[in-house]
Parts: sequence; C-alpha cells; structure tokens
Amino acid sequence: MSAVEVRGVTRRFGDVVALDDVSLEVGHGELVGLLGPNGAGKSTLLSLVSGQRRPDAGVVRLHGRDPRDARARTVLGLTPQETGLPATLRVREVVDFVGGHYPDPVPTAELLEQFGLTDLGKRQTGSLSGGQKRRLAVAMSLVGRPGVVLLDEPTTGLDVSGRTALWDAIREYHAGGGTVLLTSHYLEEVQALAERVVVIDHGAVLADDSLGTILSRVGARRVQLTDAAGVRQEHLVADSDAFVRDLVTSGTEFRDLEIRGASLEEAFGQLVGHEATEGTLR
Repeated sequence: MSAVEVRGVTRRFGDVVALDDVSLEVGHGELVGLLGPNGAGKSTLLSLVSGQRRPDAGVVRLHGRDPRDARARTVLGLTPQETGLPATLRVREVVDFVGGHYPDPVPTAELLEQFGLTDLGKRQTGSLSGGQKRRLAVAMSLVGRPGVVLLDEPTTGLDVSGRTALWDAIREYHAGGGTVLLTSHYLEEVQALAERVVVIDHGAVLADDSLGTILSRVGARRVQLTDAAGVRQEHLVADSDAFVRDLVTSGTEFRDLEIRGASLEEAFGQLVGHEATEGTLR
C-alpha cells in the first residue's frame, strides 16, 4: 500500500480542466518534488490528496483510505500556500491548539526550537512577519508526527537563512521515515531536497522519474572558461567533448575550464516549454 495513490484523476472547474487523467503513487518514506508553472494543477492535486476537494473522476487514497475520511487525515500534515492564523492568539497557543488534535504531538517547546520560533512563543501571530508566519505554518504541519506531509510552496517569502532552516527541518523529518510531497517555484529547492521529480503542466504529468534521470533528459552541457583577456565566457553546447577538442586544436588560450550538466531549471524549461529566470518560475 502506497502512502499516496492517485489513479486516473480528473478535476474540472467549470470549463477549465485542472487535472486530466492524472495517476501518481508516492511510496512510504519518499520525498517527491512536484514542479509546474502557475496553473499547472499542482495545488489542485494536493487539495485532492488532503481531502479538501473530491475528483470528478478517478480515485485518491491516503494510506489506503479516502482522504475525505477524517480517519485518513490523522496521518497527514499540510502546509497550504496561504495559512490563516488567528491574529490575537500567541504562537505557542496556536501550536498547542493544533497539537491537541493528535494523539502524540511534538512538545511545543521542542517544535518552536526546531523552527527558530522560541523567542516568538509569546507573540501574537498577527504581529509576525510573513516569513515568520511561514515558518510557523510548516512547523504546525509537523506537530502531529504525521506519516505524510504535503508542502505547497513552503518557503515562499523566506530569506536565505529561513529557507535553509526549513530545508533542514524537512530533511530531518524525511530522515526519520516521513513521506513528503513538495511543490515549489524555487527549482533549486526541489533540486536540493527531492529524490524524485514529477513535472506537471496543463493538468497532465509530463515526467515522473528520479532527479538524476530528469536532469539527464536535457542533453546540453554548460561550458565555462576564462579567455586570454580575462573575460569569463559561458557556452551551452550539445557535445562538450567536441567543443573542448576544437578549442584546444584551435590554439585559443583559455584557463579555468568548467563543464557541468544541466540544472533542474534547464531541464524543467525543456520539459514544459516555459522559460525560468533567476531560479523561479514566472
């Protein structure tokens, strides 16, 4: 039995087909990155897995149960794109309240420490910054020691240190056997965390494979070198070996040669036909 199972799922919103006959299985202990441009169907898929919506066709299962069954959701942790927090409640009170819905919650003090929120425990949530609220939202998804966590754009609005702290928390949860389905517009985030990548566009799965295999689907190699004038050059080539051989036989002076494979950003751009700039999808 898979942790998450989606079979032949279609979901429409009026005339718009958000998901079109999508099938996906996530095994126990997997960390899967879900990529796609805005409107691709990522959030709709998570809403079906979390039981917030029902499919128009097909089957969705969470640990073998219909996620609309409250018993199925006892194993689930969720961070949606936007989380409404009671503005007058304090951070510690919110964590206590959410943790009270689970049989064996992570102690509040321990959770706040893990997410760097200890000093904010007595603050009202309405006074938190956007990044602090985001950290709290992800923390709440883990308070019940869930078997499966759905993270929809978890680090949006965070600075570099905040993002790194959340990455560490996600890695720790996964290392303990937790299952993660993660969507992100930050391609470097999926590249840093995911073992498996699922690419969705126009409501259909375009690719579902290991991170390495997805990257290998882009044949181009990026060659960087410094020329005789000290100018750093970059070339995107189909055959890096042939490029370097031609460079050497031409007698051109160069130094600091560097060759690397495609990034996830480049692979994603080829798969969905959308350009991505500066690590985020537009």
